[in-house]
Amino acid sequence: MNTINKIALIGGTGKAGKYLTRALIRHGYHFNILLRNPQAFNIHTPLATVRPGDARDPAAIRRLLTGCDAVLSMLGQPGGETTIFSQATANVLQAMKEHNMKRYIVITGLSVDAAGDKKSAAAQQGTEWMKANYPETTFDKQKEYELLLESGSDWTMIRLPLIDQTSDLVPVNVSLDDCPGSRISAASLAEFVVETLSAGRFIQQAPFIANR
Repeated sequence: MNTINKIALIGGTGKAGKYLTRALIRHGYHFNILLRNPQAFNIHTPLATVRPGDARDPAAIRRLLTGCDAVLSMLGQPGGETTIFSQATANVLQAMKEHNMKRYIVITGLSVDAAGDKKSAAAQQGTEWMKANYPETTFDKQKEYELLLESGSDWTMIRLPLIDQTSDLVPVNVSLDDCPGSRISAASLAEFVVETLSAGRFIQQAPFIANR
């Protein structure tokens, strides 16, 4: 497993991403953070280097990844804009090739389908609801998964139920074929991402995680 000295972070100021930003600082990781609005980043730490830009801009992603060993994405969908997930991941994967990087961890919803899934009735109902109510986003997240499958990178796509905006660290349940609950604490998610990175777990897999 390659040593991770510096991380490229996308979506680090969003509802879930801000918890990961704090977790990276707690664990002592150096990281570049991509920000569309750098002035909104009010955390002062020598561990973070702000890289202004947008995940849809290939040049911004190339700059973000410079000097890094892994990419973490907590990217959310900007309100009122065209879905961005597959475009952002395509840019990341291309920049990773240019920088000779392998490790990429990204979050998504439970609606993404993977080979070998055995979704419960509740998880399948949630998947169908997303397809009916957010077809563009759901299709694009599935496309993002297909890009990862084809990439040959050491990717992990973490599939999630509803995220609770809480700092409570609750034990995480993990499954490779069905979502093991309906909620996940944002703080628990952040710690799971850091652990997955540091331990080199779930390479080329798409685990579901939940607290309850």
